[in-house]
Amino acid sequence: MADVESRIKRLEELEARRADIEAIKALKHRYFRYVDCKQWDELAECFTGDARSSYSGGKHSFEGRDAIMAFLKDGLGTNTRISMHQGHHPEIEITGDTTATGVWALQDVVIDRQFNVTIRGAAIYRDEYVKVDGEWKIKFTGYERLYEEMWNRAESQSLTITQSMFAMPEA
Repeated sequence: MADVESRIKRLEELEARRADIEAIKALKHRYFRYVDCKQWDELAECFTGDARSSYSGGKHSFEGRDAIMAFLKDGLGTNTRISMHQGHHPEIEITGDTTATGVWALQDVVIDRQFNVTIRGAAIYRDEYVKVDGEWKIKFTGYERLYEEMWNRAESQSLTITQSMFAMPEA
């Protein structure tokens, strides 16, 4: 009987761990979507108040949710910048009842219509998560670039944006 009870307990623990991992994946996917859709209030809710960041290998490091949000809004908040961030291949490790870490592969593209350039790159994100009142939050996020490239969109005569969820500049 004890063996059955221990197996049931182990299965319950595994299911809880799997549910936590799926919740963390959903959190990071929301993070990317909120950045790209410029949903700043929703994005702020992804972080703890004392969150930290270290983007571009520490080139852009911030302490606190407000500082992180100010950086993201300043860099991507204008309608002349369109971005696409995709996180792949998550490696989530539950490190305690309310703590976890994650490693993600990133592919991103930023089109800056004001300066008529496109930036494309790849990076490795390393995150720390904490469960607050039953909900996973980002306590630390940061990435190191694998590569980044930029090109002048004017060099491609036929290159044009045909649709955007953000206001298009007047021709």
